[in-house]
Amino acid sequence: MIIMEKKLRVGILGATGMVGQRFIALLENHPWYEVVTVAASPRSAGKTYEEAVGGRWKMSTPMPEGVKKLVVANVNEVEKVASSVDFVFSAVDMTKDEIKAIEDAYAKTETPVVSNNSAHRWTKDVPMVVPEINPEHFEVIEAQKKRLGTTRGFVAVKPNCSIQSYAPVLTAWKEFEPTEVVATTYQAISGAGKTFKDWPEMVENIIPFIGGEEEKSEQEPLRIWGKVVDGEIVKAEGPVITTQCIRVPVLNGHTAAVFVKFAKKPTKEQLIEKLVNFKGLPQELELPSAPKQFIQYLEEDNRPQVNLDVDYENGMGVSVGRLREDKVYDFKFVGLSHNTVRGAAGGAILCAETLTAKGYIQAK
Repeated sequence: MIIMEKKLRVGILGATGMVGQRFIALLENHPWYEVVTVAASPRSAGKTYEEAVGGRWKMSTPMPEGVKKLVVANVNEVEKVASSVDFVFSAVDMTKDEIKAIEDAYAKTETPVVSNNSAHRWTKDVPMVVPEINPEHFEVIEAQKKRLGTTRGFVAVKPNCSIQSYAPVLTAWKEFEPTEVVATTYQAISGAGKTFKDWPEMVENIIPFIGGEEEKSEQEPLRIWGKVVDGEIVKAEGPVITTQCIRVPVLNGHTAAVFVKFAKKPTKEQLIEKLVNFKGLPQELELPSAPKQFIQYLEEDNRPQVNLDVDYENGMGVSVGRLREDKVYDFKFVGLSHNTVRGAAGGAILCAETLTAKGYIQAK
């Protein structure tokens, strides 16, 4: 367990949106980090955080007292925001090109950026990390710093929320060599930054399309399983993954129904044993946000369920059930993860904790 002498000063870019709000909720009373700066679009700048968010606070817990009176900074005033913090979390709502430009601009002020956005996920020298799976990808930061001309500034990202319910599972089963994967994800509306109040047409409805999601769900796991070669990340060749992504009337929690073929045929008992014993660097280092048990296996036929299991390990764990042999593939299972905790802000916070433990993020 690492003890911090003094908390690091954190800024949140895009602090008024749903993921920004989740960052603020999760960072309340964090042992290592203190939110000192909140930044958002020019229309929110100059107001207190409480005024800027108004009636749009979407978390189930109350707004932390510590942020209510913070005056919202203009996210575009990069130097000014950067001068007040040791590092930033990015959850800005802009076009991809604008996000890339603003995240690079913050990095160039020697301010590390840990991003929830997708814009930099395929930039060759930007690590995209699930800390239990591929923390070694953070090594590529050295090459990125050379490109940016920085000594401590860089951008690191976390992957898409929809892959968290199956990529960790497939990683736990790596030695059995998964070759083909079919996954259908049933995705919560908070993944679109919405609640039922904002999106009444989702009540009692399913929408069988989420723009860009299927490509991310098929390709991002391969990048996570890739290798760092000559200062860039080269994605893995396989397994072949095909997906369908469906929006369902659930507030939080992405569920995946997954079919897997293996090159080496495991037993059901071997697969369950690998899941429950799967650990990574966050568990070894006992990082503040790390789940003690990353993946739980539920024996009941009707689990995992969003209502019962989405908050497992404070939303940082993955729940798996219904593992059984299949007539077409070798095995099938159902996975569940919390899309705005493990899949968004919580996953980014765990990345920051790993980066801090490895010495990439320090006080300025």
